[in-house]
Amino acid sequence: HSFKLIDMTNLDLHPNHTLITEFILLGLGNLHELRIPMFVVFLAVYIVILTGNIIIMAVVLTDHSLHTAMYFFLGNLSFLEIWYTTSVVPKMLKTLLTAHEAISFSACLLQFYTFGSLAVTECFLLAAMSYDRYVAICQPLHYGNLMSFRVCVQLAIGSWIGGFLTPVLTIIMVSMLPFCASNEINHFFCDLAPVIKLACGDTQKVRFPSFLISILVTFSPFLLTIISYYKIVSTILKIPSAKSKQKAFSTCSSHLIVVTVFYGTLMVVYGVPTTTWYPNLSKVFSMLYTVGTPMVNPIIYSLRNKDVQNALRKLLTRKPILPLE
Repeated sequence: HSFKLIDMTNLDLHPNHTLITEFILLGLGNLHELRIPMFVVFLAVYIVILTGNIIIMAVVLTDHSLHTAMYFFLGNLSFLEIWYTTSVVPKMLKTLLTAHEAISFSACLLQFYTFGSLAVTECFLLAAMSYDRYVAICQPLHYGNLMSFRVCVQLAIGSWIGGFLTPVLTIIMVSMLPFCASNEINHFFCDLAPVIKLACGDTQKVRFPSFLISILVTFSPFLLTIISYYKIVSTILKIPSAKSKQKAFSTCSSHLIVVTVFYGTLMVVYGVPTTTWYPNLSKVFSMLYTVGTPMVNPIIYSLRNKDVQNALRKLLTRKPILPLE
C-alpha cells in the first residue's frame, strides 16, 4: 500500500524517521469471504437506522400530542443517532468493499472527534431523559415547573455543547503525537485506541488524561441515570394499584431498554481488555456498538410506545391537502 511520508530530519525524531500523514483502514483484514455478506447486512441496517430515526423525528415534530419533554429529548436523540451512525458507517461500508481504505490524518481525527462528541452527547441526553422520567413519576405535581420547555431546551443545548467540547483536549493531544511507524489501522474507523497504538512517541500523556475524561463524561450521566431509576422503581413499588404500577413502568421501559443497550455495548467494547478477545471479534463488537444502539432507538419506541404508534398511524393515514381547482 502507498504511504504518504514527510521527511522529519529537522525534527526531534530519529533522522531516519518519517511522519505519516495517511492511514489505511484494514477492516476485516484477511476475512475476505465475509466482506460482501457484511456489506449487505450493514447497508440494510444503515438504511433502517436512517429511515426509523427520520420517522421518529417527523412524528414528534408533526403530532402536537407528542410536544412534551420526553418526546422533545427523543427527537434530539433520533437526530443524534442519524449523524452518529453517518460519521462511521459510510466509511465502514467502503472499507468492506475495498478491503483497505485510505484516510488522511486530518480526516481520521475529524471522524474520531465527531463520533466521540456524539457518543458523549448521547450519554448526556439519556441522563436528561432519565431525569425527566424521575420528575414525572416521583414529583408529578412539580413536573410542569421542573420540566418546562425552557428547562428542556437548556438541558438539550447543554448536552450538545458538553458533548462537542469534551473530546477537544484529546484531539489536540493526539494531533501532537508523532506517527512514524506503521500506518495500518486494524479497525473499521478511527477510534482512539487503534490510532494511538500507531504513535511512536510517549502515548501515556494522551492515554491517562483521555481515560479520566472518558470516565468523567460517561460515569457521571450513567450514575445519574442509575440514581433516577432507583428512585423511580422505589416510587412505583409503593403504588397500591397493579394497573397503575404497570402504567408507570410502561412510561419508562422504552428508555430503560435503550439505556441498557447503549451502556451495555459501551462497557463490552471499552471496558473489557482487548487482549482477551480475538482482534476480529473485538471489531464485531465495535460494529454492534456503532450501528446496534442507533437501530434500537426507533425500533423500541415504535414497538413499545403506544403514543408513538398512534401518532405514526395518524401521520400515515393523513390525507394530503390538495390545491383548489
